[in-house]
Amino acid sequence: MITTSVVDALRTWRRHAPGPLRLAGPLLLVVAIPVADWFLPPDIHLAHLLVVAVAVTAVGGGPRATALIGALAVVALVCAGLERRTLGTESVLVQLAALLAVCVFLVLFTRMRDRRERELVRARSVSDAAQRVVLRPLPQQAGPVSLASHYRSAEADTTIGGDLYAAARIPGCTRLLIGDVRGKGLPSISDTAIVLGAFRAAAHRRIPLPELVAYIEDAVRWGLAEFSEPNEEAAERFVTAAVMDIPDDEPVVHLISCGHPPPLLLRGRTRSALTLAVPEPSPPLGLGVWPAGVDCAESAGGCYAPATFPFDYGHRLVLYTDGVSEARNADGDFYPLAERAAAWADQAPGPLVEQLATDVRAYTGGGLDDDLAMIVLQRDRTPR
Repeated sequence: MITTSVVDALRTWRRHAPGPLRLAGPLLLVVAIPVADWFLPPDIHLAHLLVVAVAVTAVGGGPRATALIGALAVVALVCAGLERRTLGTESVLVQLAALLAVCVFLVLFTRMRDRRERELVRARSVSDAAQRVVLRPLPQQAGPVSLASHYRSAEADTTIGGDLYAAARIPGCTRLLIGDVRGKGLPSISDTAIVLGAFRAAAHRRIPLPELVAYIEDAVRWGLAEFSEPNEEAAERFVTAAVMDIPDDEPVVHLISCGHPPPLLLRGRTRSALTLAVPEPSPPLGLGVWPAGVDCAESAGGCYAPATFPFDYGHRLVLYTDGVSEARNADGDFYPLAERAAAWADQAPGPLVEQLATDVRAYTGGGLDDDLAMIVLQRDRTPR
């Protein structure tokens, strides 16, 4: 722990300290050690500590700075040997050879490290750009609806996983999708891209909500079958989703749930949280399981029946994935989302979603076993 803290502190120093300031400590050592040798007794020799100056420079600087301090350290060692008239002794010659070897090694090390860091920065920039193309940030405003979102992947150093969300505007209506691919982290990104691509391709069309979900189902089923492994069963891959329409001029929300956790309706004045449970939920996307006698190719409404719930001025909707509702604390208890959300029901979407995200992190002790996605919506004006 101590070593890790020291290394992190040195890395922070390297990033933020000015170049000349980073060399101040090593230069002070290079000057102080020969001076101190001049005043110390003959049996006490500090010149071998010059390697510390080179090592500190290698941690906080690049190959040029390391080579400069290394060369000065070699000169300082020679000066210390001349002061004591021991430059030709076996001990000083061994120290000089060892210092030269360490300097060469550290210069090569810093050069390789800097090259790898540049490669890593390029790879991360490409990865971030690709992930932002797949999971685009939600707009802060869509018609009369304010939005705020929070996403956290179970995989370290990634910004996307198996959870997904998207929004689209059509004349007089805002459309939203939130979903959860079976699996988590990087292996599920391909399925995430399939669902989001299908939604974006059809959401802008002026088609009824059941037809939109039927189109997404058809595209997801084809995509999952197309990109499945040879020995992988199709039933092992599916996507739970909630798709909704929010009309601009009606105080309602039309919701189709495909096996997804139900949203919460928050009313700030009463500090209450109402679960919007759909009476007839549909199967998850990609399974292709329909009620008996229903042909979804001919009638999307027979497979996807939207439920209508009130969503008036000042109301807030909390959409989430099971990474939130099934987050557990040390005792194995699920996160009480409805209770916590109701307590903060009067907050605006941005502060509310961040408050919930912070609370989930504290509830679980900082650990995350699944991807996590949340959206908070608020209607900003009274529908006509």
